[in-house]
Amino acid sequence: MQEQILNGTAAQSAREEEIRRIIQAGRDFIKMPPEAEEEENDAFPGYKTDQEQKKQQPPLYKRASGGRVTPLPSDYGSLALNNSILSVIFARKSSRIYTDEPITLLQLSFLLWATQGVKSIRGNNYATLRTVPCGGARHEFECYLAVRNVEGLVPGYYHYMPDRHALELLSEGCQDDDINASLCGQRWALKANVVMYYSVIPYRAEWRYGIYAHRTILIDAGHITENLYIACSASGLGTCAVAAVDTAVSDRMFALDGNEEYIFYAAPVGTVSPVSEKEEAEIYAFLKDEKGAASP
Repeated sequence: MQEQILNGTAAQSAREEEIRRIIQAGRDFIKMPPEAEEEENDAFPGYKTDQEQKKQQPPLYKRASGGRVTPLPSDYGSLALNNSILSVIFARKSSRIYTDEPITLLQLSFLLWATQGVKSIRGNNYATLRTVPCGGARHEFECYLAVRNVEGLVPGYYHYMPDRHALELLSEGCQDDDINASLCGQRWALKANVVMYYSVIPYRAEWRYGIYAHRTILIDAGHITENLYIACSASGLGTCAVAAVDTAVSDRMFALDGNEEYIFYAAPVGTVSPVSEKEEAEIYAFLKDEKGAASP
């Protein structure tokens, strides 16, 4: 019996050490490695990125693959937007309760433009300047959509083409089982009008930043969803960015290869109502004990 206890203790200790190692590796990943800052500490002497080697840069965005293309309207002046930046930021929050009423194509167009819209092209197709900042203007993300309830669009899976400000229909039919599985069982998303799925094409950033690209990629991802929150807040819609995304399931939904391009982030968007505030509050009911104090 004593030997079993000792073996169990040793196994638990080894497990805890492995957990600490994984956590430390994650912390170190977030840091800028010293070899990126000081040439004399370079772990790879003479290393040059593909851009420095003057290799051809990757395309700025994906082209249409043959599906039906729907141009998006852009008369945003006709939207009833809240133009007070103070009130928009103050009202910004995550929303998981949706009314399941339709949104217009113009509303969806505004959200897509606000998060990935192209404002201009720099140089000879060297970079796009968009509505969100991005390291080196690489804009290494693509946006795919599971459309459930948008006026003027058949339910289905779409790809946003920022260069044309248009949607390409990849396949008709939007399956709740797909959405549920892709978001790791977060069933509240099944009343969203549309679920935005963000893919990354790593080489767009790797071409410029090489082995140091991936930290920047994660930083850039937050710029997109924050603009989505602000745009939703201004237009009276709700969203909630989701990190719990099953990459394999999501990649199958949009026929991505899972290596050169893959889904890693999502954000359901839906119509909201003030009467939903109570339901939203109930999501966090577990945070309070019987006395109303925050639980540990």
